[in-house]
Amino acid sequence: MQASARWIAEAVSGRLVGRDERVTGPVVTDSRQASAGSLYVARRGENADGHAFVPGAIERGAVAVFVEHEVDEDVAQIIVDDSTEALGALAHAHIERLRSRGELDVIAITGSVGKTTTKDLLLQILSEDGPTVAPELSFNNEVGLPLTVLRADESTRYLVLEMGASGPGHIAYLTDIVSPDAAIELCVGHAHVGGFGGFAGVAAAKAELIRGTRPGGPVILNTDDPNVEAMAPLATGRVIRFSASGDLRGDVRAQDVSLDRADRASFTLATPEERARVDLTVVGRHHVNNALAAAAGALALGMDCETVAAALSRARALSPHRMDVCELVVEGAELTLIDDSYNANLDSMRAGIAALASIGCGGRRIAVLGEMLELGEESRSLHEQVGAMIADAGVDTLIGLGADAHYYLEGAHRVTCREVASDPQHAARLALQFAGDGAVILVKGSYGSHSWQVADILREKGTTR
Repeated sequence: MQASARWIAEAVSGRLVGRDERVTGPVVTDSRQASAGSLYVARRGENADGHAFVPGAIERGAVAVFVEHEVDEDVAQIIVDDSTEALGALAHAHIERLRSRGELDVIAITGSVGKTTTKDLLLQILSEDGPTVAPELSFNNEVGLPLTVLRADESTRYLVLEMGASGPGHIAYLTDIVSPDAAIELCVGHAHVGGFGGFAGVAAAKAELIRGTRPGGPVILNTDDPNVEAMAPLATGRVIRFSASGDLRGDVRAQDVSLDRADRASFTLATPEERARVDLTVVGRHHVNNALAAAAGALALGMDCETVAAALSRARALSPHRMDVCELVVEGAELTLIDDSYNANLDSMRAGIAALASIGCGGRRIAVLGEMLELGEESRSLHEQVGAMIADAGVDTLIGLGADAHYYLEGAHRVTCREVASDPQHAARLALQFAGDGAVILVKGSYGSHSWQVADILREKGTTR
Protein backbone atom coordinates (compact mmCIF):
# COMPACT_ATOMS: atom_id res chain seq x y z
CA MET A 1 0.00 0.00 0.00
CA GLN A 2 1.13 3.55 -0.75
CA ALA A 3 -0.40 6.27 1.43
CA SER A 4 0.49 8.85 4.05
CA ALA A 5 -0.35 8.21 7.68
CA ARG A 6 -2.44 11.37 7.63
CA TRP A 7 -4.53 10.14 4.68
CA ILE A 8 -4.99 6.79 6.42
CA ALA A 9 -6.08 8.48 9.66
CA GLU A 10 -8.67 10.55 7.79
CA ALA A 11 -9.91 7.49 5.89
CA VAL A 12 -10.65 5.60 9.11
CA SER A 13 -11.80 8.60 11.20
CA GLY A 14 -8.78 8.12 13.45
CA ARG A 15 -6.40 10.53 15.17
CA LEU A 16 -2.79 10.74 14.08
CA VAL A 17 -0.20 11.03 16.85
CA GLY A 18 3.39 11.60 15.80
CA ARG A 19 4.94 12.41 12.46
CA ASP A 20 3.19 11.91 9.12
CA GLU A 21 5.08 8.88 7.83
CA ARG A 22 4.45 7.37 4.42
CA VAL A 23 3.31 3.74 4.35
CA THR A 24 4.96 1.95 1.44
CA GLY A 25 4.84 -1.67 2.60
CA PRO A 26 2.16 -4.24 3.41
CA VAL A 27 -0.60 -3.86 5.99
CA VAL A 28 -0.22 -6.65 8.56
CA THR A 29 -1.98 -7.89 11.70
CA ASP A 30 0.91 -10.17 12.70
CA SER A 31 3.94 -8.22 13.92
CA ARG A 32 6.21 -11.00 12.64
CA GLN A 33 5.09 -10.22 9.08
CA ALA A 34 5.97 -6.53 9.28
CA SER A 35 8.62 -5.26 6.88
CA ALA A 36 10.06 -1.97 5.70
CA GLY A 37 7.29 0.64 5.33
CA SER A 38 4.54 -1.53 6.88
CA LEU A 39 1.39 -0.50 8.69
CA TYR A 40 0.84 -2.77 11.70
CA VAL A 41 -2.73 -3.23 12.99
CA ALA A 42 -2.73 -3.97 16.73
CA ARG A 43 -5.83 -6.08 17.39
CA ARG A 44 -7.14 -7.42 20.68
CA GLY A 45 -7.66 -11.18 20.36
CA GLU A 46 -8.95 -13.89 22.66
CA ASN A 47 -5.47 -14.97 23.67
CA ALA A 48 -3.28 -11.91 23.08
CA ASP A 49 -3.34 -8.14 22.79
CA GLY A 50 -1.65 -6.94 19.62
CA HIS A 51 -0.56 -3.73 21.34
CA ALA A 52 2.09 -5.76 23.17
CA PHE A 53 3.74 -6.55 19.83
CA VAL A 54 4.06 -2.99 18.54
CA PRO A 55 7.80 -2.83 19.41
CA GLY A 56 8.44 -6.01 17.43
CA ALA A 57 6.60 -4.63 14.40
CA ILE A 58 8.68 -1.45 14.57
CA GLU A 59 11.90 -3.48 14.78
CA ARG A 60 10.91 -5.23 11.56
CA GLY A 61 10.28 -1.95 9.75
CA ALA A 62 6.72 -0.80 10.49
CA VAL A 63 6.43 2.98 10.13
CA ALA A 64 2.82 3.34 11.32
CA VAL A 65 0.42 1.48 13.60
CA PHE A 66 -3.31 1.24 14.26
CA VAL A 67 -3.76 1.31 18.03
CA GLU A 68 -6.73 1.76 20.34
CA HIS A 69 -4.67 3.81 22.79
CA GLU A 70 -1.36 5.63 22.61
CA VAL A 71 1.76 3.53 23.08
CA ASP A 72 5.18 4.63 24.28
CA GLU A 73 6.91 4.20 20.93
CA ASP A 74 8.43 6.58 18.39
CA VAL A 75 6.17 5.70 15.46
CA ALA A 76 3.21 7.23 13.60
CA GLN A 77 0.22 6.17 15.69
CA ILE A 78 -3.30 6.19 14.28
CA ILE A 79 -5.64 6.06 17.28
CA VAL A 80 -8.95 4.33 16.57
CA ASP A 81 -11.85 2.98 18.62
CA ASP A 82 -11.60 -0.53 17.17
CA SER A 83 -8.60 -1.71 15.17
CA THR A 84 -10.49 -4.42 13.28
CA GLU A 85 -13.20 -2.01 12.17
CA ALA A 86 -10.53 0.52 11.21
CA LEU A 87 -8.89 -2.14 9.05
CA GLY A 88 -12.17 -2.60 7.19
CA ALA A 89 -12.62 1.15 6.80
CA LEU A 90 -9.13 1.45 5.36
CA ALA A 91 -9.82 -1.34 2.86
CA HIS A 92 -13.02 0.44 1.79
CA ALA A 93 -11.22 3.74 1.25
CA HIS A 94 -8.38 2.00 -0.59
CA ILE A 95 -10.62 0.13 -3.03
CA GLU A 96 -12.69 3.21 -3.79
CA ARG A 97 -9.49 5.14 -4.52
CA LEU A 98 -8.34 2.38 -6.88
CA ARG A 99 -11.70 2.40 -8.65
CA SER A 100 -11.45 6.14 -9.20
CA ARG A 101 -7.98 5.80 -10.78
CA GLY A 102 -8.44 2.92 -13.20
CA GLU A 103 -10.30 -0.14 -14.42
CA LEU A 104 -10.88 -2.67 -11.64
CA ASP A 105 -13.41 -5.48 -11.44
CA VAL A 106 -14.15 -7.02 -8.05
CA ILE A 107 -15.79 -10.45 -8.00
CA ALA A 108 -16.80 -12.14 -4.74
CA ILE A 109 -17.55 -15.81 -4.05
CA THR A 110 -19.55 -17.42 -1.30
CA GLY A 111 -21.08 -20.83 -0.61
CA SER A 112 -21.10 -23.54 2.02
CA VAL A 113 -18.43 -25.52 0.20
CA GLY A 114 -15.99 -24.94 -2.67
CA LYS A 115 -15.17 -21.26 -2.11
CA THR A 116 -11.42 -21.63 -1.88
CA THR A 117 -11.03 -24.00 -4.84
CA THR A 118 -13.27 -21.79 -6.98
CA LYS A 119 -11.21 -18.77 -5.92
CA ASP A 120 -7.99 -20.55 -6.87
CA LEU A 121 -9.36 -21.53 -10.28
CA LEU A 122 -10.78 -18.07 -10.99
CA LEU A 123 -7.48 -16.44 -10.02
CA GLN A 124 -5.64 -18.56 -12.57
CA ILE A 125 -8.19 -17.87 -15.32
CA LEU A 126 -8.35 -14.10 -14.81
CA SER A 127 -4.57 -13.86 -14.59
CA GLU A 128 -4.55 -14.77 -18.28
CA ASP A 129 -6.27 -11.45 -18.98
CA GLY A 130 -4.64 -9.08 -16.49
CA PRO A 131 -2.97 -8.67 -13.07
CA THR A 132 -5.18 -10.41 -10.50
CA VAL A 133 -5.16 -10.41 -6.70
CA ALA A 134 -6.89 -13.12 -4.66
CA PRO A 135 -6.81 -14.24 -1.02
CA GLU A 136 -4.05 -16.36 0.39
CA LEU A 137 -5.40 -19.59 1.89
CA SER A 138 -8.94 -18.84 3.14
CA PHE A 139 -8.66 -15.15 3.99
CA ASN A 140 -12.42 -14.65 3.90
CA ASN A 141 -13.44 -12.92 7.14
CA GLU A 142 -13.42 -9.43 8.66
CA VAL A 143 -9.61 -9.53 8.88
CA GLY A 144 -8.57 -11.63 5.90
CA LEU A 145 -10.74 -9.87 3.33
CA PRO A 146 -9.47 -6.33 4.10
CA LEU A 147 -5.88 -7.60 4.07
CA THR A 148 -6.50 -9.05 0.60
CA VAL A 149 -8.06 -5.80 -0.64
CA LEU A 150 -5.07 -3.84 0.63
CA ARG A 151 -2.72 -5.98 -1.50
CA ALA A 152 -4.30 -4.56 -4.67
CA ASP A 153 -2.69 -1.56 -6.36
CA GLU A 154 -3.11 0.64 -9.44
CA SER A 155 -1.95 -2.19 -11.72
CA THR A 156 -4.59 -4.65 -10.47
CA ARG A 157 -7.18 -5.49 -13.13
CA TYR A 158 -9.17 -8.08 -11.17
CA LEU A 159 -9.73 -8.60 -7.46
CA VAL A 160 -11.13 -12.01 -6.50
CA LEU A 161 -12.56 -12.23 -2.98
CA GLU A 162 -13.83 -15.11 -0.89
CA MET A 163 -16.57 -14.35 1.63
CA GLY A 164 -17.22 -16.65 4.57
CA ALA A 165 -19.60 -16.35 7.48
CA SER A 166 -20.16 -17.95 10.85
CA GLY A 167 -23.36 -16.03 11.56
CA PRO A 168 -25.93 -13.59 10.14
CA GLY A 169 -24.61 -10.21 8.98
CA HIS A 170 -21.02 -11.32 8.45
CA ILE A 171 -21.18 -11.29 4.65
CA ALA A 172 -23.14 -8.02 4.70
CA TYR A 173 -20.26 -6.48 6.66
CA LEU A 174 -17.81 -7.65 4.01
CA THR A 175 -19.91 -6.37 1.10
CA ASP A 176 -20.12 -2.98 2.82
CA ILE A 177 -16.33 -2.85 2.57
CA VAL A 178 -16.00 -3.75 -1.12
CA SER A 179 -19.37 -3.56 -2.92
CA PRO A 180 -18.49 -6.34 -5.43
CA ASP A 181 -19.03 -5.73 -9.14
CA ALA A 182 -20.06 -9.38 -9.58
CA ALA A 183 -21.07 -12.23 -7.27
CA ILE A 184 -20.86 -16.03 -7.38
CA GLU A 185 -23.19 -18.18 -5.26
CA LEU A 186 -21.98 -21.80 -5.10
CA CYS A 187 -24.33 -23.69 -2.80
CA VAL A 188 -26.19 -23.67 0.48
CA GLY A 189 -25.23 -26.57 2.71
CA HIS A 190 -25.21 -27.71 6.31
CA ALA A 191 -21.89 -26.11 7.19
CA HIS A 192 -21.88 -24.43 10.62
CA VAL A 193 -25.66 -24.41 10.92
CA GLY A 194 -25.29 -23.89 14.65
CA GLY A 195 -24.19 -20.29 14.20
CA PHE A 196 -27.12 -19.40 11.94
CA GLY A 197 -30.07 -20.79 13.84
CA GLY A 198 -30.70 -23.49 11.23
CA PHE A 199 -30.50 -24.18 7.52
CA ALA A 200 -32.76 -21.26 6.55
CA GLY A 201 -30.38 -18.95 8.38
CA VAL A 202 -27.48 -20.25 6.30
CA ALA A 203 -29.39 -19.52 3.08
CA ALA A 204 -30.28 -16.00 4.25
CA ALA A 205 -26.66 -15.30 5.18
CA LYS A 206 -25.36 -16.45 1.78
CA ALA A 207 -27.94 -14.22 0.06
CA GLU A 208 -26.32 -11.19 1.73
CA LEU A 209 -23.71 -11.29 -1.03
CA ILE A 210 -26.30 -10.66 -3.74
CA ARG A 211 -27.90 -7.85 -1.74
CA GLY A 212 -24.48 -6.24 -1.34
CA THR A 213 -23.38 -6.45 -4.98
CA ARG A 214 -23.22 -3.15 -6.87
CA PRO A 215 -26.53 -2.31 -8.60
CA GLY A 216 -26.69 -3.89 -12.04
CA GLY A 217 -23.77 -6.21 -11.42
CA PRO A 218 -23.95 -9.78 -12.76
CA VAL A 219 -24.85 -12.56 -10.35
CA ILE A 220 -23.64 -16.11 -11.07
CA LEU A 221 -25.88 -18.80 -9.58
CA ASN A 222 -25.63 -22.58 -9.27
CA THR A 223 -28.95 -23.58 -10.80
CA ASP A 224 -28.45 -27.18 -9.61
CA ASP A 225 -29.04 -25.97 -6.04
CA PRO A 226 -32.68 -24.92 -5.55
CA ASN A 227 -31.74 -22.81 -2.53
CA VAL A 228 -29.34 -20.80 -4.69
CA GLU A 229 -31.76 -20.62 -7.61
CA ALA A 230 -34.31 -19.10 -5.21
CA MET A 231 -31.96 -16.12 -4.79
CA ALA A 232 -32.37 -15.04 -8.43
CA PRO A 233 -35.09 -12.41 -7.71
CA LEU A 234 -32.60 -10.56 -5.47
CA ALA A 235 -30.32 -9.77 -8.40
CA THR A 236 -30.52 -6.29 -9.89
CA GLY A 237 -28.38 -7.16 -12.91
CA ARG A 238 -27.90 -10.07 -15.28
CA VAL A 239 -28.30 -13.56 -13.78
CA ILE A 240 -25.89 -16.15 -15.19
CA ARG A 241 -26.67 -19.73 -14.25
CA PHE A 242 -24.19 -22.60 -14.28
CA SER A 243 -24.96 -26.30 -14.11
CA ALA A 244 -22.60 -29.23 -13.53
CA SER A 245 -25.48 -31.60 -14.26
CA GLY A 246 -25.97 -30.19 -17.75
CA ASP A 247 -29.37 -28.68 -16.88
CA LEU A 248 -30.52 -26.72 -19.94
CA ARG A 249 -31.45 -23.78 -17.71
CA GLY A 250 -27.73 -23.24 -17.24
CA ASP A 251 -26.06 -20.56 -19.34
CA VAL A 252 -22.74 -22.28 -18.60
CA ARG A 253 -22.92 -26.08 -18.56
CA ALA A 254 -20.78 -29.18 -18.38
CA GLN A 255 -21.48 -31.76 -21.09
CA ASP A 256 -19.99 -35.21 -21.69
CA VAL A 257 -18.38 -35.41 -18.25
CA SER A 258 -15.90 -38.27 -17.80
CA LEU A 259 -13.41 -39.26 -15.10
CA ASP A 260 -9.97 -40.77 -15.46
CA ARG A 261 -8.52 -43.39 -13.08
CA ALA A 262 -7.24 -40.62 -10.77
CA ASP A 263 -10.79 -39.17 -10.50
CA ARG A 264 -9.95 -36.09 -12.59
CA ALA A 265 -12.82 -34.79 -14.69
CA SER A 266 -12.93 -33.88 -18.35
CA PHE A 267 -15.94 -32.20 -19.94
CA THR A 268 -17.16 -29.87 -22.64
CA LEU A 269 -17.65 -26.31 -21.42
CA ALA A 270 -20.84 -25.22 -23.14
CA THR A 271 -22.42 -21.78 -23.45
CA PRO A 272 -25.28 -20.75 -25.79
CA GLU A 273 -22.70 -19.60 -28.34
CA GLU A 274 -19.53 -21.67 -27.81
CA ARG A 275 -18.05 -25.06 -26.87
CA ALA A 276 -14.56 -25.84 -25.55
CA ARG A 277 -12.90 -28.90 -24.01
CA VAL A 278 -11.68 -28.85 -20.39
CA ASP A 279 -9.39 -31.43 -18.78
CA LEU A 280 -9.08 -30.68 -15.06
CA THR A 281 -5.96 -31.49 -13.06
CA VAL A 282 -7.74 -31.17 -9.70
CA VAL A 283 -9.11 -34.41 -8.27
CA GLY A 284 -12.80 -35.16 -7.75
CA ARG A 285 -15.92 -34.94 -9.87
CA HIS A 286 -17.31 -32.27 -7.56
CA HIS A 287 -14.71 -29.87 -8.94
CA VAL A 288 -16.72 -29.70 -12.16
CA ASN A 289 -19.11 -27.49 -10.20
CA ASN A 290 -16.27 -25.25 -8.97
CA ALA A 291 -14.73 -25.09 -12.45
CA LEU A 292 -18.05 -24.03 -13.99
CA ALA A 293 -18.53 -21.35 -11.35
CA ALA A 294 -15.06 -19.97 -12.07
CA ALA A 295 -15.67 -20.16 -15.82
CA ALA A 296 -19.01 -18.37 -15.50
CA GLY A 297 -17.37 -15.64 -13.44
CA ALA A 298 -14.63 -15.09 -16.01
CA LEU A 299 -17.12 -15.12 -18.88
CA ALA A 300 -19.27 -12.57 -17.06
CA LEU A 301 -16.23 -10.29 -16.86
CA GLY A 302 -15.67 -10.49 -20.61
CA MET A 303 -13.25 -13.35 -21.24
CA ASP A 304 -13.84 -15.75 -24.15
CA CYS A 305 -14.73 -19.43 -23.84
CA GLU A 306 -11.59 -20.85 -25.47
CA THR A 307 -9.25 -18.86 -23.23
CA VAL A 308 -11.25 -19.81 -20.12
CA ALA A 309 -11.23 -23.51 -21.01
CA ALA A 310 -7.50 -23.53 -21.73
CA ALA A 311 -6.75 -21.78 -18.43
CA LEU A 312 -8.96 -24.23 -16.52
CA SER A 313 -7.10 -27.15 -18.06
CA ARG A 314 -3.79 -25.72 -16.83
CA ALA A 315 -5.07 -24.69 -13.40
CA ARG A 316 -3.99 -26.57 -10.30
CA ALA A 317 -4.92 -26.64 -6.63
CA LEU A 318 -3.13 -23.73 -4.96
CA SER A 319 -4.29 -23.99 -1.35
CA PRO A 320 -3.03 -26.78 0.95
CA HIS A 321 -5.08 -29.69 2.32
CA ARG A 322 -7.72 -29.45 -0.41
CA MET A 323 -8.19 -32.66 -2.37
CA ASP A 324 -4.42 -33.02 -2.65
CA VAL A 325 -3.63 -36.52 -3.91
CA CYS A 326 -0.09 -37.83 -3.54
CA GLU A 327 1.61 -41.20 -3.91
CA LEU A 328 3.74 -42.17 -0.90
CA VAL A 329 5.92 -44.99 0.35
CA VAL A 330 5.41 -45.23 4.12
CA GLU A 331 7.13 -47.93 6.19
CA GLY A 332 7.70 -49.92 3.01
CA ALA A 333 4.10 -49.78 1.80
CA GLU A 334 3.00 -47.96 -1.34
CA LEU A 335 0.02 -45.77 -0.45
CA THR A 336 -2.17 -43.10 -1.99
CA LEU A 337 -3.06 -40.20 0.32
CA ILE A 338 -6.12 -38.04 -0.39
CA ASP A 339 -5.61 -34.99 1.78
CA ASP A 340 -8.83 -32.96 1.95
CA SER A 341 -8.39 -32.07 5.59
CA TYR A 342 -8.73 -28.28 5.64
CA ASN A 343 -12.44 -28.29 6.42
CA ALA A 344 -15.55 -30.43 6.28
CA ASN A 345 -19.33 -30.42 6.10
CA LEU A 346 -21.90 -32.87 4.81
CA ASP A 347 -21.50 -31.88 1.15
CA SER A 348 -17.70 -31.87 1.09
CA MET A 349 -17.65 -35.18 3.01
CA ARG A 350 -19.83 -36.69 0.28
CA ALA A 351 -17.37 -35.46 -2.37
CA GLY A 352 -14.34 -36.75 -0.46
CA ILE A 353 -15.88 -40.17 0.07
CA ALA A 354 -16.76 -40.37 -3.62
CA ALA A 355 -13.13 -39.66 -4.49
CA LEU A 356 -11.98 -42.37 -2.07
CA ALA A 357 -14.39 -44.87 -3.64
CA SER A 358 -13.20 -44.01 -7.15
CA ILE A 359 -9.45 -43.79 -6.58
CA GLY A 360 -9.43 -46.71 -4.16
CA CYS A 361 -11.22 -49.08 -6.51
CA GLY A 362 -9.38 -52.41 -6.23
CA GLY A 363 -7.36 -51.52 -3.11
CA ARG A 364 -7.96 -51.16 0.61
CA ARG A 365 -9.91 -47.98 1.39
CA ILE A 366 -9.28 -46.21 4.70
CA ALA A 367 -11.10 -43.09 5.88
CA VAL A 368 -9.64 -40.96 8.69
CA LEU A 369 -12.39 -38.49 9.55
CA GLY A 370 -12.05 -35.65 12.01
CA GLU A 371 -15.31 -34.41 13.44
CA MET A 372 -17.40 -31.73 11.70
CA LEU A 373 -17.67 -28.70 13.96
CA GLU A 374 -20.27 -25.96 14.57
CA LEU A 375 -23.25 -28.13 13.61
CA GLY A 376 -25.34 -27.44 16.69
CA GLU A 377 -28.18 -29.84 17.43
CA GLU A 378 -27.75 -31.54 14.04
CA SER A 379 -24.25 -32.78 14.85
CA ARG A 380 -25.17 -36.36 15.74
CA SER A 381 -27.50 -36.81 12.77
CA LEU A 382 -25.04 -35.37 10.24
CA HIS A 383 -22.12 -37.42 11.55
CA GLU A 384 -24.26 -40.56 11.35
CA GLN A 385 -25.20 -39.67 7.75
CA VAL A 386 -21.52 -39.45 6.85
CA GLY A 387 -20.95 -42.82 8.52
CA ALA A 388 -23.69 -44.33 6.35
CA MET A 389 -21.98 -42.86 3.27
CA ILE A 390 -18.75 -44.54 4.34
CA ALA A 391 -20.50 -47.90 4.53
CA ASP A 392 -22.26 -47.42 1.19
CA ALA A 393 -18.94 -46.55 -0.48
CA GLY A 394 -17.40 -49.87 0.50
CA VAL A 395 -14.76 -48.36 2.79
CA ASP A 396 -12.79 -51.03 4.62
CA THR A 397 -11.59 -49.06 7.64
CA LEU A 398 -13.03 -46.00 9.40
CA ILE A 399 -11.00 -44.03 11.96
CA GLY A 400 -12.73 -41.19 13.78
CA LEU A 401 -11.04 -38.23 15.47
CA GLY A 402 -12.71 -35.80 17.87
CA ALA A 403 -15.46 -35.66 20.48
CA ASP A 404 -18.37 -36.32 18.08
CA ALA A 405 -16.46 -38.69 15.79
CA HIS A 406 -17.97 -41.77 17.45
CA TYR A 407 -21.23 -40.89 15.69
CA TYR A 408 -19.47 -41.66 12.40
CA LEU A 409 -18.93 -45.18 13.70
CA GLU A 410 -22.57 -45.54 14.71
CA GLY A 411 -23.70 -44.55 11.22
CA ALA A 412 -21.12 -46.90 9.66
CA HIS A 413 -22.13 -49.95 11.69
CA ARG A 414 -21.84 -52.14 8.57
CA VAL A 415 -18.10 -51.37 8.34
CA THR A 416 -16.26 -54.12 10.22
CA CYS A 417 -13.09 -52.19 11.11
CA ARG A 418 -13.95 -49.03 13.05
CA GLU A 419 -11.81 -47.15 15.56
CA VAL A 420 -11.79 -43.83 17.43
CA ALA A 421 -8.36 -42.20 17.74
CA SER A 422 -7.33 -40.24 20.81
CA ASP A 423 -5.26 -37.67 18.87
CA PRO A 424 -3.80 -37.08 15.38
CA GLN A 425 -0.69 -39.16 16.12
CA HIS A 426 -2.86 -42.11 17.18
CA ALA A 427 -5.03 -41.69 14.06
CA ALA A 428 -1.96 -41.80 11.80
CA ARG A 429 -0.66 -44.92 13.57
CA LEU A 430 -4.02 -46.65 13.16
CA ALA A 431 -4.19 -45.74 9.47
CA LEU A 432 -0.76 -47.25 8.84
CA GLN A 433 -1.57 -50.30 10.96
CA PHE A 434 -4.51 -51.18 8.71
CA ALA A 435 -2.93 -50.10 5.42
CA GLY A 436 -0.88 -52.23 3.07
CA ASP A 437 0.44 -51.98 -0.46
CA GLY A 438 -2.10 -50.29 -2.70
CA ALA A 439 -4.17 -48.80 0.12
CA VAL A 440 -5.84 -45.41 -0.35
CA ILE A 441 -6.24 -43.19 2.72
CA LEU A 442 -8.68 -40.27 2.82
CA VAL A 443 -8.01 -37.70 5.56
CA LYS A 444 -10.79 -35.17 6.10
CA GLY A 445 -12.37 -33.12 8.88
CA SER A 446 -13.02 -29.62 10.14
CA TYR A 447 -9.86 -27.58 10.66
CA GLY A 448 -10.42 -27.50 14.41
CA SER A 449 -10.49 -31.30 14.55
CA HIS A 450 -6.76 -31.27 13.63
CA SER A 451 -7.28 -33.87 10.92
CA TRP A 452 -4.79 -31.89 8.82
CA GLN A 453 -2.12 -32.95 11.31
CA VAL A 454 -2.82 -36.58 10.40
CA ALA A 455 -2.12 -35.81 6.75
CA ASP A 456 1.07 -33.95 7.68
CA ILE A 457 2.26 -36.87 9.83
CA LEU A 458 1.70 -39.35 7.01
CA ARG A 459 3.63 -37.14 4.61
CA GLU A 460 6.49 -36.72 7.07
CA LYS A 461 6.72 -40.48 7.62
CA GLY A 462 6.77 -41.25 3.90
CA THR A 463 8.61 -40.41 0.72
CA THR A 464 6.96 -39.33 -2.51
CA ARG A 465 6.97 -41.90 -5.29
